[in-house]
Amino acid sequence: MTTDRRADEPARTPDRPGDGQEGGDRPTGDQPVGDQPAAGQQDAASRADAPSGGAAEARPDGPEHPDPAAGAGSRADAGGRGGTADGEGGPGRPAAVDRLAAAVRAVESGERSAASFFAEAGRPARASTPGRASGPARAPAAGAGGQAAQGPGSTAPGPGGPGPAQGGGSPSDGMSGRPAPAAPHPAAAGLPPAERPARSATVREVLNAGGAPDALADKVLDVLGERAAQALREDPWQLLAVPGVRPEQADGFARALLGADCGPADDRRAQALVHWLLERAALEGHTALEPAALTSALAQRSVPDPETALRTAVADGGVLVFQDALDTPGSAPAQAASQDEEGEERPVQVLVGLDRFALAEESLADGLARLVNTFVPQAGSASGAEEAGASASSAAPSADAWQAAARSAPSPSAAELLQAVAGHGLVAHTGGEAARAEPAAVVAAARALGLRAYAAAHTEDGRRRLQELLDAVSAPAADGGLPGPERELEGAQEQSPGPAAVTVAGLLAGAEGPGRDADGALALDVLAVLDAPQLDVESAAMLVESLPDGARLVLSGDPGVLWSAGPGKVFADLLSARTCPQIASRTPDPGPIGELVSCIGIGELTEVEAPDKEVVIVPVRDAGEAVHRTVQLVADSVPRAIGVAADDTQVITPGHGGAAGTRALNAALKERLNPGPGRFGGFDPGDRVAYTPTPGRTLPCTVVTADAQGLHLDCAGAPLLVERERVSETVRHGWALTAHQAAGLRWPAAVVVLPGDAARTLTRSWVYTAFGRGERHLSVVQGTEGALPRAVAEVPVKERTTRLRALLRAGAPPAV
Repeated sequence: MTTDRRADEPARTPDRPGDGQEGGDRPTGDQPVGDQPAAGQQDAASRADAPSGGAAEARPDGPEHPDPAAGAGSRADAGGRGGTADGEGGPGRPAAVDRLAAAVRAVESGERSAASFFAEAGRPARASTPGRASGPARAPAAGAGGQAAQGPGSTAPGPGGPGPAQGGGSPSDGMSGRPAPAAPHPAAAGLPPAERPARSATVREVLNAGGAPDALADKVLDVLGERAAQALREDPWQLLAVPGVRPEQADGFARALLGADCGPADDRRAQALVHWLLERAALEGHTALEPAALTSALAQRSVPDPETALRTAVADGGVLVFQDALDTPGSAPAQAASQDEEGEERPVQVLVGLDRFALAEESLADGLARLVNTFVPQAGSASGAEEAGASASSAAPSADAWQAAARSAPSPSAAELLQAVAGHGLVAHTGGEAARAEPAAVVAAARALGLRAYAAAHTEDGRRRLQELLDAVSAPAADGGLPGPERELEGAQEQSPGPAAVTVAGLLAGAEGPGRDADGALALDVLAVLDAPQLDVESAAMLVESLPDGARLVLSGDPGVLWSAGPGKVFADLLSARTCPQIASRTPDPGPIGELVSCIGIGELTEVEAPDKEVVIVPVRDAGEAVHRTVQLVADSVPRAIGVAADDTQVITPGHGGAAGTRALNAALKERLNPGPGRFGGFDPGDRVAYTPTPGRTLPCTVVTADAQGLHLDCAGAPLLVERERVSETVRHGWALTAHQAAGLRWPAAVVVLPGDAARTLTRSWVYTAFGRGERHLSVVQGTEGALPRAVAEVPVKERTTRLRALLRAGAPPAV
């Protein structure tokens, strides 16, 4: 590790913080829920002034779709919400399961595109549709894991799901799935085009009367539907449902419309704030909240009786209450009983949340349990498999074939993973960058055994790197290097058409991978999903629901990286639930950067030997110097000393705002690397940009040109057009990104900028993610003094409140 200084500059010691930047990919854990600005929902003008911290970074860049089978952690359904034996859900099956299945089938049949679900926040529930014929009905398991508490009967919003990028995005661009902020209301979506201008004009009149800008009219119409104007007159606080609107703005709007009748005790205001705070919590990664946290946030917003407001929201059906069993030392998971054998009640955790995320977590838990329960291991040999009812033509390799494949694996960890996959429908795999070769080896071996096997990454860059690994590990098989029973199904490899590496979004959209079978499920036998920590609950639920019964699913990732930009912590919850085999890779990441990142992963920030300047520390005094040194590194030092061009170097910083956030850094880097007038909406040909087709998906691109249609980009060699009206909201300069934007991507060199005022936002997972983005070189522009080692040692993550772990543990015994 080298401390870098120019020869003609005196050494400087960082002695004070920078300019007040509120850096951070996520709001700090001690901040009240909902106190962060909704920067991801802001228009271009408001984004320019947003602070860099918290959700201001997370919303536009990063982190959809669900339904549950309740497992033991079920949502309240006292009012008839869930399906019962005689309810809309069908015999023994919750209605939510059928609603998600109906949404999946709508994509499969071509009735709706997967992309349409990206922008769906509140569709009415579709009519129940029977489940796939090939799959058993998944009945909810009652018990201590999730006793129904309270809950009126109200219609749940329909699920959504990930899909191809909108506004020119390619389905193969990768995804990480955040809730789309501006979901068209069904009534608005169905408006004849000829009627929309008149409806918008009526909405503008109401907005003008309340002092709100005209520019909100179309968004209001999209969110509130054709009765938007009347709805705002009756309840001005419904304006809070519009992306980018904050409580103080809604209060001002209500005062202008209601006059003396407006006050903080208005129940309409309290109900709007309940929903707004829960949506804000989702932006911070929570799928539910403890009631005390929500009522505290309501009190901070001057709601005089927060407890009554919450009870009213529950009674009205807008908020659900959950009781999930808490683990006690030495206790086994509760599966179907609310009391232990001696009749003593088990402790439970009471949470509140929105139906949308309850559907997602319950659907995901149900889908994972379905994969475990419907998987049938094959007999020991080909002849034995045929005697058991399976034949070679059914592409079902024997246990002997899997064992032979494991013996031919490229590493001991890959062999261990192959053995686990051979005997289980769900396997979790952990490891760093070098360990990605292990799930690639599983997919290559499965294909050699005649199975329809694919590996999915979240980004196009991840897909490309994954395909390179697959090509490398497949070479021995192509040369006849796989011995013995692998040849049982000679020629069956043709059952896996197309490249083995896909993106998650492309797979679900049908643009990549095998497509769907006659039952509408993905036509595959084995799926390995890499970078699994980036899966949020909604995208994970849609993916799992799309898998056929009996399929094998491998979720692989590095548990040390940042969690998904969207709600939930799917991979972390799966690991902590211990309901499936877990294979930990023993393959270390190579080189000084790999050694440094590995030490960070265990809470130690140590100095590593870097003889070729693989790791360089650049101390700075303040944010201004941090920007200056960053530009110097990217434009001069790294190309000259390391041999990595500026175009192959990525700058990473904690937030967007402040004097050393992405905006300031991008402005300085553009001035040095590609100066120009910004004649295309602030962009010039050659500018590096970050395109966010939907919240949670960041695509590094380069500006090619612009015309009347919009901005033309080159994204990893694929042309892409961003419509003119979407440029200001979806395109930013991209020389500098946040760690959440950079997750899942790698560059030859990375420059991580840590201004002094970013100290309070740092966590071990943030540092681990940011420092691991460089392949050959890492420069750290360090202005946080002792805050950096302290964060690595003492602040592992910013916690999230979720229910998935309890649902998984309640629905299945722990894995051995």
